Amino acid sequence: MRGIAVTTIGILMTMCAATAHADVVTDWNQIAIDMLKAANIAVNPWSRSMAMVHVAMSDSINTVQGRYASYTAKLPAAPNASAEAAAVSAARHILIQLVPAQRAKIDEAYADSLARLPDGAAKNDGITLGERVAALVQADRSTDATNVPDTYRPITMPGVWIPTQPPSFAEYAQAKPWGMKSADQFRPGPPSPLSSALYARDYNETKDLGGAKSATRTAQQTEAVRFWTTGNFLPSWNQVARQLSAAKGLGLAENARLFALVNMGIANNYICDWDAKFHYNRWRPVTAIRNGDQDGNDATERDAGWTPLNATPMHPEYPSSAAIVAGVSSGVLESVYGTRSLQILTVTDSADSRLQRQFNSIEQMAEEQRMVRIWGGIHFRNSLEVSEQMGRKLAEHLLSNIMTPVR
Repeated sequence: MRGIAVTTIGILMTMCAATAHADVVTDWNQIAIDMLKAANIAVNPWSRSMAMVHVAMSDSINTVQGRYASYTAKLPAAPNASAEAAAVSAARHILIQLVPAQRAKIDEAYADSLARLPDGAAKNDGITLGERVAALVQADRSTDATNVPDTYRPITMPGVWIPTQPPSFAEYAQAKPWGMKSADQFRPGPPSPLSSALYARDYNETKDLGGAKSATRTAQQTEAVRFWTTGNFLPSWNQVARQLSAAKGLGLAENARLFALVNMGIANNYICDWDAKFHYNRWRPVTAIRNGDQDGNDATERDAGWTPLNATPMHPEYPSSAAIVAGVSSGVLESVYGTRSLQILTVTDSADSRLQRQFNSIEQMAEEQRMVRIWGGIHFRNSLEVSEQMGRKLAEHLLSNIMTPVR
C-alpha cells in the first residue's frame, strides 16, 4: 500500500506505539533532526551531523554496557554510570558544537531528558562520560576534510560557456568516510558507454517518463516525485527506524548501534558518492537529452526543449545518492528486522505533516525512492541499479566491521 492519505486513527496508533517503546536514542534522534531543521542544515552536512550524534550516543552507552565495540578511542569501562545519562549528555554536546544557535532549545530538551532519570552518582558519572565521548567524536571528525575551502575547478575550454553556480559540496569527494579506508573503497566501475544499447534504453526511459510534460508518467508517480524532495529522503530512514525499533522493542545498546550504523551509512553515501560523481563527471539527463544528436548513438533522438520534472541537482549524475541511501539504509535495517516488515511504515513530509506515504516493507520504500529519480527526470536506471548495490556493499561493510558485538 502506498499513498499520502492516512487515517487519524492510524496516525494515533503509530504515535502511541512509538511513545510506549521510546528510549533516549529515539528521543534524541528526533531532537537532532528538529535542531538541524531549525538551523537549516541539510544534505551532506546533515548526514555528517546525524552520524556524529549517534556514534557519540552508541559509544557512550557501550562504555557503560559493553555490548558492542566503540567507534572512537576506547575509554575505561564505566559499568556504574547511567547509560541513558551518558547518551543524552553526548548528544547534547555534539549538537551544541554543530548548531550553537539552537543551544537554548537543546538545553531545554536536555533538562527534560535528565529530569526523567533518577538523581545520584550514576547519573552524574553518565553526564561526565557523555561529555568525554562527545569530545572524542568531535576530535575524530575535526580533520575529516568536510569543511575545507571549495576549490572545485570547472572543466571547460576557452570560450565555451558552462554553468557558473558551483556544484553542491564538491569538497565531500575528498572527505574522510566513517569506518572505511578511503572514499573510493567501493567506487563502482564506469557508467554505460554512450554508444551502448543499455544507455539508449535508459536515455529513452527517462526522456519518456521524466519530462516536465510527460504524457506517460502517471498522476501517482508525479505525486511520489513531489513528495520525495531532498528534505524527505534522509529523515525518512530515521522515521522508519524509529517505527521498527518501537515495534520490536530493541534494547538500549542495540538501538544505539542500529541508529549509529544507519546514519554512518547515510554519511558515507555523501562521501563515497561524491568521490565517484566527480571522478566520472557524468552528464545529467537534461544535458544528455538536449544533446542526443551528439552522443554517437542512433537510438537516442534529441529533444531540444526537454526539461525534467525535478530541478536538476548541481552535481554529476553517476552514481545516485538517493539509491545509495536507500541501499545502505535498507541493508542495515534488514539485518535487524529482516525483509518482511513488522508493520506498515509511514513517512511524514518534513515540511507539511499532513502529507504522508505508507509502505508494506523496507524494500518497497527503497524502490520508490529509486524510481522517483527516473520519474523526476534526473537519473538513468543503470545508475540507480549500480548505486543500490553500492549502498548494499556499504551496509555489509559497516555491519561486519563497525561496532561489532563483544559479548
